Amino acid sequence: MYYVNREQITVRLAVIPDVVSALSSLSDAWKGELLQGLAQERALHLAIETVTDVGSYLIDGFIMRDASSYEDIVTIIAGENVFEQDLLEPLLELVKLRKPLVQDYFAWPAQELHAMTTTIGPVLTKFKSSVEAYLLQELGQNN
Repeated sequence: MYYVNREQITVRLAVIPDVVSALSSLSDAWKGELLQGLAQERALHLAIETVTDVGSYLIDGFIMRDASSYEDIVTIIAGENVFEQDLLEPLLELVKLRKPLVQDYFAWPAQELHAMTTTIGPVLTKFKSSVEAYLLQELGQNN
C-alpha cells in the first residue's frame, strides 16, 4: 500500500491559481520596473518549487525511482504518466530556471519580461488538473 501525502500535495497545488494569476497580471502590465521584476522572479520561483515539491511527494508516495535532479523529478513523473507528454518540455524549461533564479539571481535580467512569464500559466493549470486526476485514478476519492 502506498502512503501518498495528499494533504501536502493539495496544499501545494492550491498555490498554482495564484501564481498563474500573478504571472498573467505581470505579463499584461509589464513596464520593466524593479518591483515587477522581483515579483516575476518570485512567481516563477514559486511555480518551480510547486512543480518539484508535488513531484517529490508523488515519487516518494508511489515509490518511483529516486530523482537525481530537479529536471529528473519532472522526467520521472512524466514517465509515470502523471501528466500528458505535451507538458514535459515546458515543465523542464521552467525547472531549469531554478539555478538562475536561486543561485545566479544577481545576474538575472530583472528588467526583462521572461518568456515563461507569458507562457507557463496554462501549463501549470494543466499540471494541477493532471495531478489531481492521477491521484483520483490511483488512490480513489477517500485515500
